[in-house]
Amino acid sequence: MDRRKFLIWGHAIICSLGLSLPATAEESGNTFRKGSTMTEIQFILGSERLFATLDDSPAARDFAAMLPLELTLSDYHGTEKIADLPRKLDTTGAPASYKPETGDITLYAPWGNLAIFYKPFQSSRGLVRLGRFDGSISALLKDGDFPVRIEIVE
Repeated sequence: MDRRKFLIWGHAIICSLGLSLPATAEESGNTFRKGSTMTEIQFILGSERLFATLDDSPAARDFAAMLPLELTLSDYHGTEKIADLPRKLDTTGAPASYKPETGDITLYAPWGNLAIFYKPFQSSRGLVRLGRFDGSISALLKDGDFPVRIEIVE
């Protein structure tokens, strides 16, 4: 089954059961809003593909507008993989800080770089969540620098 159809089908089941999706960031723990359009992206590392969903926020929409991107990921402090972005992102309305969890895709606004957390970390000023991986991120747990292509799932 096509990934997009599966997500729509899953949403239909939630609605048919009389359940509702979170309506605010406070209810969901991120910037998802009921009725928003979530952007699905993929990280391509050689023959492996990791899927993620971007939040509905100015920074995440601005990041999606840059795609596709070819970046080089590097390890940073044994906690995250980072890469320089070609330009700064729109962080309008972003919280002053964010506490990242494993699988979070973030922007570190002061440096303008992408930061993908493979371990949880403390709340950090200037960290802006862009989205989250949908499954395992084990393909990112490599030593050294390595290339990645990030693109929107069509």
